[in-house]
Amino acid sequence: QVHLVESGGGSVQAGGSLKLSCTASGPTYSIFCMGWFRQAPGKEREGIARIDTETGTIDYHDSVKGRFTISQPGRWDTLYLQMNNLEPEDSAMYYCAADQTKCQYLDFTRGRDVRYWGQGTQVTVDS
Repeated sequence: QVHLVESGGGSVQAGGSLKLSCTASGPTYSIFCMGWFRQAPGKEREGIARIDTETGTIDYHDSVKGRFTISQPGRWDTLYLQMNNLEPEDSAMYYCAADQTKCQYLDFTRGRDVRYWGQGTQVTVDS
């Protein structure tokens, strides 16, 4: 069982930055896709960034392109999400997710078939 723990959330002013971290433990060698999702109150969960841990291929949701950067220094290292120029609309609970399936075969929009999830970290952006 892969265990994911997020950290780095908090409250910032619009235009500010935050960096989220996700540490994985357990049989991480089996993981081929990791990513970040978020869910705001009253809204559906949405995928915002993901990385194929084998090839390094990265995908972003259009709403965060150019502002957010997903990174992972080494294949099974900590996963990061650098968030710049934050907007009030970015306020949500942010979740780290992982799966043994390659990213291209997973539901990036809602993550309905993603197997492992962290407990979430709250991001609040004040206008």
